[in-house]
Amino acid sequence: PPPAGAPPGPQHIQAVAAGSRAALQCRVQLLDGAEVSVELPKQAKGQDLFDQIVYHLDLIETDYFGLQFMDMSQVMHWLDLSKPIKKQIKIGPPYLLHFRIKYYSSEPNNLHEEFTRYLFVLQLRQDILSGKLKCPYETAVELAALCLQAELGECEHPEHTPELVSEFRFTPNQTEAMEFEIFQKWKEFRGKSPAQAEMCYLNKAKWLEMYGVDMHVVKGRDGCEYALGLTPTGILIFEGANKIGLFFWPKITKMDFKKSKLTLVVVEDDDQGREQEHTFVFRLDSAKTCKHLWKCAVEHHAFFRLRTPANTKSSRSDFIRLGSRFRFSGRTEYQATHGSRLRRTSTFERRPSKRYPSRRHTVYKANNTMKLSPLCAKNNPEVHNYQALYHPNMHLGQSHWHPHPPVNVSPPYHEDRLYWKASGEDSNVRYIYEQNQKNLGGIQSLLYQDKLMTTL
Repeated sequence: PPPAGAPPGPQHIQAVAAGSRAALQCRVQLLDGAEVSVELPKQAKGQDLFDQIVYHLDLIETDYFGLQFMDMSQVMHWLDLSKPIKKQIKIGPPYLLHFRIKYYSSEPNNLHEEFTRYLFVLQLRQDILSGKLKCPYETAVELAALCLQAELGECEHPEHTPELVSEFRFTPNQTEAMEFEIFQKWKEFRGKSPAQAEMCYLNKAKWLEMYGVDMHVVKGRDGCEYALGLTPTGILIFEGANKIGLFFWPKITKMDFKKSKLTLVVVEDDDQGREQEHTFVFRLDSAKTCKHLWKCAVEHHAFFRLRTPANTKSSRSDFIRLGSRFRFSGRTEYQATHGSRLRRTSTFERRPSKRYPSRRHTVYKANNTMKLSPLCAKNNPEVHNYQALYHPNMHLGQSHWHPHPPVNVSPPYHEDRLYWKASGEDSNVRYIYEQNQKNLGGIQSLLYQDKLMTTL
């Protein structure tokens, strides 16, 4: 039998006549780790593939989701549903895509279906584990405990120990001390159903500072590197790990691009309450990445700010670049929450998480082959098998803009205990706790408006 949590073999969807030579081969990775192989007509558009996937999933609230693919420069792009697939993806066939959340709901309580909320939890778990979504230590512990409650139920069986917790991967720098705290927190959620635990998870995760932020690396007029974060409320500006500004969508009167240069026109009130117009210019690596950022911004603005898409000439907004034919063609969040057809009941199967060898097993193996090295994902991949940090829309050659050192803490282990206790003296436990706080803590929210205006 396959190991616990292992995804099943690829499932096949054939949307062309059997034996047709003019078939388009696509492989789509789903959020639960499963893979779907789809055969489409040769001239199929993105919408044809998307429709096949959401029909396969039996997903009703489709507006929050999209299909992503990677170009030859290792940059992730959203598949344009209105254009032919083979004109967009240059790597393949088969064409490889990922089904994932494109727009993170600003209020998860507005998601009508339990299945939709489950997919949101899967996406957020990936975001936290990959390092894309920074999460404070206490919040990471609570979210991990809610995942265990949703998947395993009550923490009351003899096999439910911190050793079991070590078989799951929740954060990039997961330690034994953290697993013990997750285990203790798990007990507090006794009585919650999977659906209730997932709702608690979303209501906790939505307050994370970087929840739903779509990051893009740019350069300012001063030549320094910045990051623009697209959010439901506007565009965040980061310098390194510091948030130095936020442009609200209503304050952005125009957004334009020309070759690799992106221009923002923002209206701000001065000390006398008079509106002052400020122009900000950013540069990107290429004209292609610049247009990609502009398109993402237009889509975020339309989805979260408008009640209906402004896709006709008469309703065209000055915000949209007049020289481009691109228009947001989907439904807005308002339409998704107010116009979705509801089902009385729907059933689905939650797939088990991928499991890894327990900490006891790997420690025993390490002790019998070599001197145990510090339990750090970077130093000992055999123990942790952590995934590499994932930064969408950032070239692999770029340095991470949220660097954090690994936690090199190696507490002693005791093989003869059923329930683990945090090892070492109180000072050692406090040190581990402080290190986790330091490395998993949230980003300082500092606003340097004067610096932003003068530098950019």
